[in-house]
Amino acid sequence: MDMITTGHDVTDLALVRAVQDGLPLTPQPYAAVAQQLGISEAEVLARLRRLSESGDIRRLGVVVRHRELGYRANAMVVWDVPDRQVAEVGRLLGRQPRVNLCYRRPRRLPQWRYNLFCMIHGHTRQEVLEHLAELITCCGLDELPYQVLFSRRRFKQCGARYGEAVSRVPPRLAPQRREMTG
Repeated sequence: MDMITTGHDVTDLALVRAVQDGLPLTPQPYAAVAQQLGISEAEVLARLRRLSESGDIRRLGVVVRHRELGYRANAMVVWDVPDRQVAEVGRLLGRQPRVNLCYRRPRRLPQWRYNLFCMIHGHTRQEVLEHLAELITCCGLDELPYQVLFSRRRFKQCGARYGEAVSRVPPRLAPQRREMTG
């Protein structure tokens, strides 16, 4: 769930925190959330509807753990799209069933020329490459430079979190400070 504005009452924020890790796996999940918050199920639904209609919650969805479903290969495909075409190509890629995520990022020239990113999942690397070839053909992207960056390890997969403390960096990973003397 993504929230985009602030200024909500304590109950709105408690509701977001209560559902950000997912709804309870019960026959009446909204009733369970309501009980946890001490409000009615109707109020939970009304608040979620209001937050959604106002655009403060952009989506309420499922985080699919693709590896657990057998999709062991995934790749971020980075594209060098002319700036005048990036919105159009992004919308086109975003509509494709094989693309799980698509977004624009700024170029970091001269080291990084890519400005459009999309994620493709598959059971194998070969399957991902086949999906990519289909995308290139069906979307007419054969003239655009790209790179395929396969993931090697998943460190985290979850939705956004709101109102939680930032985790501390373990001392062995923290930058070392040096005292100046003298």
